[in-house]
Amino acid sequence: MSVRARARLRAEPDGRGGSALPVLEGDGPLALRRTRSPQPAYARVTVVGAMSAPLNGDHLAIEADVADGARLTVDAAAATVALPGPRADTGPSTYTVDLTVGEGAVLHWLPEQLVSARGSRLHQTTRAHLAPTARLLLREEQILGRHDEPTGALTTRLTVHRAGRPLLDQQLAYGPGAPGGWDGPAVLAGHRAVGQLLLADPVFEEAPPPPRLLGPTAALTPLAGPAVLVTAVAPDARMLRGLLDDAMRGLLDGLKEDHS
Repeated sequence: MSVRARARLRAEPDGRGGSALPVLEGDGPLALRRTRSPQPAYARVTVVGAMSAPLNGDHLAIEADVADGARLTVDAAAATVALPGPRADTGPSTYTVDLTVGEGAVLHWLPEQLVSARGSRLHQTTRAHLAPTARLLLREEQILGRHDEPTGALTTRLTVHRAGRPLLDQQLAYGPGAPGGWDGPAVLAGHRAVGQLLLADPVFEEAPPPPRLLGPTAALTPLAGPAVLVTAVAPDARMLRGLLDDAMRGLLDGLKEDHS
């Protein structure tokens, strides 16, 4: 039987310079845990996988709402592994993430990698709605196949709206059924780890960083709005994380200087 699970969380200012979590609920494989944040102003939530999911046919969803002035970091205890499940005739699984970030609020959405195992079929959708003065740091990483196996069928879509206007709408597809050339020299060139880092901040309206390469397999691109997008491919998960971590440190250090 397919699993349907939904998790919800909301962060609000606590009146003492920090952020509280009045809503924190999840079921099935989506267990949410309040964890200690190294940044006192931020609430922190860790997603803990309580069971193997998603299997083909499962439908998972997470909603995160960061109220005006609140600050929240969401991470995960382990990678998410998309699996085929016991029945070959089951439809694809879905994993939907809805993020809302209010005025002056900050959200760091930093899950672990998504692994597309052989035989799995997953449609992942992430939607973010940002107020004009909201800040968002979002990381997505896809690992195409476990060690020494081909990838499953994976489609991902990321849409971001700021002040009701589109900032980014990107869809990617890999594996069986994907458009031809998805693993060719113009796309992955044999790599099996792909990821992106999005940073939206109002400071970029006046001083966006210039487009540039971040090594041979990563690039930074300013978007038509107060945001930058880093895209990267790598041979494996460890090298991909290193590329994105370096980019994240550089961007956040630059923002500290601009906000000082």
